[in-house]
Amino acid sequence: MLEGSAIANRFEALRGLTLSPLIGRDQEIDVLLHRWARAKAGDGQVVLVSGEPGLGKSRLAAALEERLCAEPHTRLRYQCSPYHRDSVLHPFVVQLERAARLAPRDLAETQLEKLEAILAPSPIAETAPLFASLLSIPTGDRYPPLALSAAQQRRLTLAALLDQLEALARQKPVLMLFEDTHWADATSLEVLDLTVERVRALPVMVLITFRPEYEAPWTGLSHVTGTALDRLAPAEVETLAEHVAGRPLPPEVTAQIVAKTDGVPLFVEELTKAVLESDLLVAGPQGWRLDGPLPPFAIPGTLQDSLAARLDRLTPVKEVAQIGAAIGRRFSYPLLRAVAGRDEPALRTALVQLEEAELLFRTGVPPDARYTFKHALVQDTAYETLLRSRRQILHRQIADVFAESSRRQPRLSRNSSPII
Repeated sequence: MLEGSAIANRFEALRGLTLSPLIGRDQEIDVLLHRWARAKAGDGQVVLVSGEPGLGKSRLAAALEERLCAEPHTRLRYQCSPYHRDSVLHPFVVQLERAARLAPRDLAETQLEKLEAILAPSPIAETAPLFASLLSIPTGDRYPPLALSAAQQRRLTLAALLDQLEALARQKPVLMLFEDTHWADATSLEVLDLTVERVRALPVMVLITFRPEYEAPWTGLSHVTGTALDRLAPAEVETLAEHVAGRPLPPEVTAQIVAKTDGVPLFVEELTKAVLESDLLVAGPQGWRLDGPLPPFAIPGTLQDSLAARLDRLTPVKEVAQIGAAIGRRFSYPLLRAVAGRDEPALRTALVQLEEAELLFRTGVPPDARYTFKHALVQDTAYETLLRSRRQILHRQIADVFAESSRRQPRLSRNSSPII
């Protein structure tokens, strides 16, 4: 675990872009700030934020981070994925890998050193072997082999995750973000359950987001607050659409955006961008105006239709988005390059176009860059546009790249322990 300044997320990945304003969420922000004030005083708090896809759960978390950026604190972020529901402790594995800035080309010894560097103030000699095993990093002769049963290793690893959180909280307040909990694996949910109990008397605030179908088991606890995000009102939709457009929209276009988006902020943003990219509008001195009558069905009726239309207009760049979607919500440049098999100039140009369309966000610079789809629905839409046969080919190629990487990974010894 590491201080939040080094933990990337899709909002931090924005390069010179401006986030859309947080509209209609003043009450929710006030609740979060109040709970944060209590947490800083040592009265640990847990806030549950539920909402349908696209209502702005992650955007709300980003707004809280923006408000707290000047305050001394440690931020930890854990992101669940629908593609890793059966991967044990996936959110914690990814967070540790990113916090330590592990790179596929790193030697095993280098990966171990990077891991050790982020473990303070925890007892490194006790924690490092457990986390190294979790990340499949061989420890060589630096630590004795873990002579533990699978059950013992599991118990000690979970305890180490909790102890690391508490050790960080003893230094300064901690903001822990656990997103898309409805996709969490069973072991991660167990850690989260233990965390909710552990933070009661710590300067820690845990913000847990999930979709309405997930039934959070912590509702009703004295230090737990629940809030459900509503859809935006029509006036709020108009305000958001105008902000995205950069200037007033024609009334008939605004009316369709209000009618078709049904108050879902993500759909408002994407549909407005789709209209701007469709050449239906011309910039005028007083705002946008229609370049002729508004054709029937010119504005997509669903979020998926809108996203698919935007991807179609980016052909042949669309193929790069499809390959990335087959890899996952987040993917590295080296892995994409290995699977895509394109020359680097063409690949980088395609990625820049996807960034400029705000469908992908980036951290780092190629060849060390990592990319994140703006929203899970963007990834899903790109993936669904693939033919089944093409999906199968891509998944085989991805598996082959991982297998080749494993064969090339240097090993310090044969004493490394298995992943729990």
